[in-house]
Amino acid sequence: MLGNSWFKKEKPLLGLTGLGGGADSKLVGGGAGYTEATGGTITESGDYKVHSFTSTASTYTFTITKLNAANPTIEYLVIAGGGSGGSNSISGGGGAGGYRSSVVGESSGGGCSAETPPTVTASSYTITVGAGGASVANSRGNVGGNSIISGSLNGSSSTITSVGGGSGGVREINSWQGVAGGSAGGDGGYSLATSSSGTSSNQSCQGYGGGGKGAWQESGGGGGGAGGAGVTGQYNVSTQGQGGAGLASSITGTSVTRAGGGGGGSSGGLGGSPGGTGGGGAGATNTTYGGDGAANTGSGGGGQGYGITAADGCDGGSGIVIIRYKFK
Repeated sequence: MLGNSWFKKEKPLLGLTGLGGGADSKLVGGGAGYTEATGGTITESGDYKVHSFTSTASTYTFTITKLNAANPTIEYLVIAGGGSGGSNSISGGGGAGGYRSSVVGESSGGGCSAETPPTVTASSYTITVGAGGASVANSRGNVGGNSIISGSLNGSSSTITSVGGGSGGVREINSWQGVAGGSAGGDGGYSLATSSSGTSSNQSCQGYGGGGKGAWQESGGGGGGAGGAGVTGQYNVSTQGQGGAGLASSITGTSVTRAGGGGGGSSGGLGGSPGGTGGGGAGATNTTYGGDGAANTGSGGGGQGYGITAADGCDGGSGIVIIRYKFK
């Protein structure tokens, strides 16, 4: 007789099929899984899916269709539209749009650390991309449009808003000051014998102030950037009216600098004032035209120079919204 050894009981091997609900199981009864979503232009970078929103024509919908309950957060970069440069002789450059980031290890504008990644839900979010401010003849022009993520954030209905960049001042007694914004526009070159300290940003942790003007009328101040203030307009100084520097982000997997301030317009001297790194438009001179802020960077437009034929300054660059999350 073989006894009862043939009937020895063993524990079932449910873990091999995933039916036992192990933490790493991807089958029935498995763990939380990874976040999935739709909306915008979708790319991949390592373990992340990246959704980019660039058009200002209409709002977008970003929909989270599946949520990783163990890590229900997103990282974002939200940049508003840049302000236009002033459109009169020796005008200030436009300020960059507000710059907010929750990418771990990076920075938000105005010298601040990255924000805390928000918790989200499996729901739809409205995305708005701010337009660049349009220049207006013989005027300070327009501020940039706000960029916004709106929906369920950190347990309640809320928004993440970056404020549009301010426009540059002009050479007029009532309009020489740059306009505040995410980053502020530079001052215009008004008044023979007084200088100015520039206009501050009115948004904490989004950008910097615009540059002032020197004691004479030769150069407008540079617009503020996300990473640095605009430079005061000075005659025959190599950095006259330079736009403030932008900030770099690797949220897409590649380091890209955005949100530079526009250069101030000048009457000549050492040439046009350069825009800030990250897409700021150069300021015009008495012989050369300035430049618009680069599209989808939120950079400011260059200011108008002295005696140049074109009466308009330069437009600000449109903003951008980028969201990423782990998908594997």
